[in-house]
Amino acid sequence: MNFFDTNQVGDILSKLTTDIEKIAEVIGTSFTRFVYSFLIIILVIFMLFNINAKLTLIVLAILLISVVVTYYVSNLTQKIFSRDVTSLSELSSITEEALTGNLVIQSYNKQKDIVDTLDKSIEKQYSAAKTLEFTVFSIYPSIRFITQIAFVISAVISAVLVINGHLTLGLAQAFLQYVTQISDPVTTAAYIINSLQNALVSVERIYDILELPEEVDLTEDTHLLDNTKGQIVFENVSFGYTKDKLLMKNVNFTAKAEQMVAIVGPTGAGKTTLINLLMRFYDVNGGRILFDGIDISKVSRKELRANFGMVLQDTWLFKGTIAENIAYGKPDATREEIIEAAKLAKCDSFIRKLPQGYDTIITSENGMVSQGEQQLLTIARTILPNPKVMILDEATSSIDTKTEKDIQAVISELMKGRTSFVIAHRLSTIRNADLILVMKDGDIVEQGNHDELLKINGIYANLYNTQFNQ
Repeated sequence: MNFFDTNQVGDILSKLTTDIEKIAEVIGTSFTRFVYSFLIIILVIFMLFNINAKLTLIVLAILLISVVVTYYVSNLTQKIFSRDVTSLSELSSITEEALTGNLVIQSYNKQKDIVDTLDKSIEKQYSAAKTLEFTVFSIYPSIRFITQIAFVISAVISAVLVINGHLTLGLAQAFLQYVTQISDPVTTAAYIINSLQNALVSVERIYDILELPEEVDLTEDTHLLDNTKGQIVFENVSFGYTKDKLLMKNVNFTAKAEQMVAIVGPTGAGKTTLINLLMRFYDVNGGRILFDGIDISKVSRKELRANFGMVLQDTWLFKGTIAENIAYGKPDATREEIIEAAKLAKCDSFIRKLPQGYDTIITSENGMVSQGEQQLLTIARTILPNPKVMILDEATSSIDTKTEKDIQAVISELMKGRTSFVIAHRLSTIRNADLILVMKDGDIVEQGNHDELLKINGIYANLYNTQFNQ
């Protein structure tokens, strides 16, 4: 999860497309061509030595210059290629932001600004690509020029040897013919070596991903969660996105089975981080989190997350039918189960009004359904697997007032028999919570129910009074 939080989508896509394509090109074609050229060079050199060893050494000495040129140019192009792929990644990131944020860009009349940013990025990428192409293609004429020098010198020396009777005319012609034949494979080998050097840049970028530590799920004492009740306990939990800077220190609370737990606090207080730890998107640095008395670090992520249902603030629907989207967490669900989940989430009626009903193809961006309807679909998706613990992160923030009241009634019904965590800024939705956690700067500074926190007259009371006095 940390990888996705710290890397831009465009950069990741560039690594998974452009860099892999470059590596595949080298492995698929360049490698075989290099082997072929290398074998031709070895064979020709062998034949040259059979004709005249001294003359062959002179030719090899001249060709050695091509090796030096190739080494120099390859090191140079490797640096330029690194700048090229970096600028391409930046361009991909900016383009991705421009496409996904087009509505905000237009709302603030920032079209010119984003176009200017794209122009600068394109110019930077074009400059790097142009320099790279010029440098790469300079190899061919350079090596060709060196091999021609080798041919001319060989011809002059061969003529002298023939005149002096040290070499027959036939052998001289054969020697020069072989020198001509070595030109193309030497040039090809030099070009491919340069391509291999450039591919190493892509390999390094891919290894940035491959060398990331894997999520370790199974240990010798891995536990299964059978017949779960849904009790969650945080015991002296400490966590930081970097080990040298802790965000949470000694966080403690107990959410009893089937309780509603509300998490409130200002932006950046650590509300979402707490949920991330509960779902094991991140592991704690200290302390432990218990699910029905079992340390979740000893439970596989797959096993753990199967017990959670999450409705996020930002809805996400993949390209597919509405039925497939609702059944995302339970692919083997029957059509009847899908419809029942939709009815519980109050979205069955609008689904049936769509062109193909439950078989209508949608995505989050195609405008087929409104933002509020997307929220309802994600709630239906959460309902279907029948999770033991519900997590709602600002789940009704993008739904109109009427729809919010309807869905709150549905959610209240769904929470019965389940442990639920609700993150909300609107305190009116959590007055009936069994436990309210008030967070500030990563720590829980107050906890209790609504009435208890009002009596304390602290941060929660201030937030509540501020909202209801407006």
